[in-house]
Amino acid sequence: MNNSRRQFLNQLGFASAGLGLVSLDSLIAAPAAKFKFDISLAEFSFASELWGGKMTNMDFPARAKNDYDITILEYVSGFFNNKHTDQGYLKELKQRCDDLGMKNHLIMVDGENLTALDDAARLKAVEAHYPWVDAAKFLGCSAIRVNLGDAMAMISGKKEEGTPAQLATAAVDGYGKLLEYAGKAGLNVIVENHFGVSTDPDWLVGVMKQLKATNKGLLPDFGNFCAERSKPETQDIKGIMATKCVKEHEKYEGVKKMMPYAKGISAKTHQFDANGNDPETDFIKMFKIIKDSGWNNGIVGIEYEGGLMRDMGGDTTKPSNDEGIRQTKALLEKVLAELG
Repeated sequence: MNNSRRQFLNQLGFASAGLGLVSLDSLIAAPAAKFKFDISLAEFSFASELWGGKMTNMDFPARAKNDYDITILEYVSGFFNNKHTDQGYLKELKQRCDDLGMKNHLIMVDGENLTALDDAARLKAVEAHYPWVDAAKFLGCSAIRVNLGDAMAMISGKKEEGTPAQLATAAVDGYGKLLEYAGKAGLNVIVENHFGVSTDPDWLVGVMKQLKATNKGLLPDFGNFCAERSKPETQDIKGIMATKCVKEHEKYEGVKKMMPYAKGISAKTHQFDANGNDPETDFIKMFKIIKDSGWNNGIVGIEYEGGLMRDMGGDTTKPSNDEGIRQTKALLEKVLAELG
């Protein structure tokens, strides 16, 4: 065998050995990333105190930090009292947050109907959301949360106008226009399962599939899959809180369907059993679904509504706002300890 042939075979042998090593390495799976999330606090957890004048939007950052050691905030548009376009107000709020080392995550905007079937009304609704995008950007938020559905229809107990298909077409147009505006500001616009057709996870996913914008997304809420409620006896918050769900989409399957588009999680609670668990939602089961979806390193918001039911409806079986927030945080920490 001449030298050139021997050299070629030696080189081929080394190459084959190298390929073998590469193949062996590829069989050794990298360790799975640890499942984790940060905990935020939704301002609606203090709804009864805010409506009752016991605290203000300006008090929210210090309350979250000092009372619960939570440094990520989710605001609610209604508690700004129409001061979201007041630059002096926003500057003071941001300064308070900066001084406390807080992170402003999102503003939950309950505004005009983005799925209105009338073109002019829908465009008006879209443009009414623009100042909220601007306010969120100024405060350093990453997103605003919006509704796709008629909130007033839910409150009044009336049937929402339009078929699901018609409302989906309107949503793609209205929500799509808002996504375009927010995209220029570098903000996400995420949709919560909340009112009317938006309680149907299949409908929400269908809308998401029709939009190409990368700043679209969903905010799965454990407690908002009720498709139909009993008609309130009075048209006020007490009457609404006293209504009962008469038709509901399956929540675990609903969250599973929404997770491919999730840009956050809303961990809604109303009450707890003797072991500190939520009798309405099995948190371990729910977060296994979330973990298995591949969602990780995101933000899970505490939204406790039991205190509102207690304060507005007189249901003394529900913990206070303070106790409910603490128990929800403990429950989320339990999830991290077991699944992380």
